[in-house]
Amino acid sequence: MTHIHYQHDELYIEDVPARRLAEQFETPLYVYSQGAIETAYKTFCSAFQQHPMLVCYAVKANSNLAVLGLLAHLGAGFDIVSGGELERVLRAGGKAAKIVFSGVGKQDWEIIKALEAGIACFNVESAMELEQIQRLASSLDYIAPISLRVNPDVDAKTHPYISTGLRENKFGVSMAAASSLYEQAQGLSHIKIKGIDCHIGSQITELAPFMDAMTRVLALVDELALLGIELEHIDLGGGLGVRYANETPVDIREYAAAILQGMGHRPQTLVFEPGRYLTANAGVLLTRVINIKENEGKYFAITDAGMNDLIRPALYQAWQHITAVQANNGEPRLYEVVGPICETGDFLGKARELAIAPGSLLAVHSAGAYGFAMSSNYNSRNRAAEVMVAGATSQCVRQRETIEDQLRLEHGYVALA
Repeated sequence: MTHIHYQHDELYIEDVPARRLAEQFETPLYVYSQGAIETAYKTFCSAFQQHPMLVCYAVKANSNLAVLGLLAHLGAGFDIVSGGELERVLRAGGKAAKIVFSGVGKQDWEIIKALEAGIACFNVESAMELEQIQRLASSLDYIAPISLRVNPDVDAKTHPYISTGLRENKFGVSMAAASSLYEQAQGLSHIKIKGIDCHIGSQITELAPFMDAMTRVLALVDELALLGIELEHIDLGGGLGVRYANETPVDIREYAAAILQGMGHRPQTLVFEPGRYLTANAGVLLTRVINIKENEGKYFAITDAGMNDLIRPALYQAWQHITAVQANNGEPRLYEVVGPICETGDFLGKARELAIAPGSLLAVHSAGAYGFAMSSNYNSRNRAAEVMVAGATSQCVRQRETIEDQLRLEHGYVALA
């Protein structure tokens, strides 16, 4: 039985009816299965047990402290892209020595904070960033551990907004420039070269792009060795896709076998940065139907969750499975599942066959990654609560916002002289 499943025509998250969670914590509501996250993490690690490796969870996918704390408890490292994410990981119990810091726009204060914390590695994205880290590390008399993020110019065959490994993308250093930049780094007083990093995109459902990128990265690793630059780790990023609709994701065992075969006898520790793979299918967004509207034969199910709660359908034209929490609520009909926000782009799903009525509960599946993390207060709407379920128990891990929470940092108009 899966962690999120139907039992007697009713949706359960582990052993808890989704209906009960919606009644207790109200809607919109993000619900995560602890067991699903644990299973995904252990499955990933098990596939690579023959080789030294570290899973650095991509915090941007879901940065809730409870999710981070669970993964830290399981032994995970973390891939961060901001000083705020660094603080979250540390507060959640993550070890600084297992943190890699990615991103093209690291600010001075963020680099300083990471140096003082003692993170494992900066994934450097440009020559200017390398000079920036050297300057700051020198001023503080720290040795900054770095790897270069290389851009292998590989088409990940995914949505253009989440493709990161093409030459037209903003990420990484070109393969042609990488060797000379490594040599430059080797000569800097407060820089220690630790590894190499590559990430080509997200929601990738074919093995070929991963292997193409890895082949190019390993060729560079071997070239660097001839120059006397020996690396301790090879970071192959993340990007493994999950099933939202009819996708056939890459099998993790097939993925691991291909990578381990490609590594051959190379001794470097493998580092991975999965995000979506670990959390997407561990979460659902529960939302209640406010009203049903008919407009010249077209039916709209208007829900209390909108694009501010889940922006993926509007931003990426993403498809996520939507089901009624309790079956047998009338005759099925095709609905546009839309939110209350004043935007035509405010929808959760189009042309969905559902048997529902006003007051019905819906579940948007595969919402554990890039759901709450990308939510906002657009239209001055309060962000949803988040709940973690483990077996028959549930815990609110983020309270629902209030209007007062939204207004707390603002000040009313005062006439200026």
